[in-house]
Amino acid sequence: MPPFTRSVSSLHSSLDEDGRSAILATDSVAWSSMTVAQLKEHLKERNLPVSGVKAVLIDRLQAATTTTASKHFVDVQEGKAKGKDSTKVPTTKRLSTKSKPATKTVTKTPTKTKRGSPTKTKSPSKSPRSPKREKIVPGSLDPPPNWERIYSLVEELRSDRSAPVDTDGGEALPEKHLGEKVYRFQVLTALMLSSQTKDAVVGETMRILQRHGLTVENIHQTDHETLNGLIKKVGFHNNKTKFMKQAAEIILTEYNGDIPPNADQLMKLPGVGPKMAYIVENIVFDKASGIGVDTHMHRMFNDLSWVTSKSPEGTREQLEGWLPRNKWSEINYLWVGFGQEVQQQQEKMLRKCLDCSSPSEALNLVKKLRLDVKKEAKKFGLEDDVKKALR
Repeated sequence: MPPFTRSVSSLHSSLDEDGRSAILATDSVAWSSMTVAQLKEHLKERNLPVSGVKAVLIDRLQAATTTTASKHFVDVQEGKAKGKDSTKVPTTKRLSTKSKPATKTVTKTPTKTKRGSPTKTKSPSKSPRSPKREKIVPGSLDPPPNWERIYSLVEELRSDRSAPVDTDGGEALPEKHLGEKVYRFQVLTALMLSSQTKDAVVGETMRILQRHGLTVENIHQTDHETLNGLIKKVGFHNNKTKFMKQAAEIILTEYNGDIPPNADQLMKLPGVGPKMAYIVENIVFDKASGIGVDTHMHRMFNDLSWVTSKSPEGTREQLEGWLPRNKWSEINYLWVGFGQEVQQQQEKMLRKCLDCSSPSEALNLVKKLRLDVKKEAKKFGLEDDVKKALR
């Protein structure tokens, strides 16, 4: 019987043992060091089942390799019988023996254009965005009930002007005797320093800068390291140093040494947002094109249900929607000071509530703004007075 007509089982016994053993041994070592996911990839390439534990997968691959080696031997023998040289040993594609995270194979189906050229399949489109919310027009909203009474009560409680903002705020700190340009630049500087910083720290830092020489020309000439050291006590002083230097450069080169003349242009300066811009505009130009709202005002007005917003900008827009324009210029100064006293000067605030024209109403107001009236009254020996006022 010619060699190439023998059965596969007989060919197995006559297969070159060295070559076949080398292939099986190499595959066995490689497969034993692979992950289950890598083994399954090899099985998929051979159109073999991928279920089972690791040992089963390895056995399945070894059996497939044995069959492949036998088939190759038959092909070689047939080739020799026909006078062809088919001695090349087929190589099997292997992944690296190092463990790698399993990856999913994604098959992309090309689509055709009108001209028949294949194009990449587009990824599923994202859900369409909701329509852009229309801006609230000033004066277009109904005011909250009883707001005028609450506003009037806060004006009474703030009539002594004894909050931190009254002595260390952007309006109180600048030096007016050095001229209008210097005054305006110092107001801007105080507001730039105020972000994420208590007024007392802003006041201390402003006085340090004033001793150094707080003019736009001097800040422009002061090196970054020196300026950063001068304002090191304020929050985010590294960023503020950079913003102050950049703003000074813009003011000198584009505005002839004076600050921009309105809120829109002020907001183009580095580090200046809407709150700062509207407050600066109000203080130095006596304009109120918008309301300056900080995080404390945002929290208080939501607590009072005057707005329902998620950010100070949302609060500003809603306030402008119903608050009369003649209140825009004073509301920040008035309510920032009130919030400072509620949060930082509880004893003073309780006494002011007890001494005002409507103690019960005032105490209930500060309760809404998260002052624990009962706890603080006990702490400062005012329990009886508070109980009497709330009856």
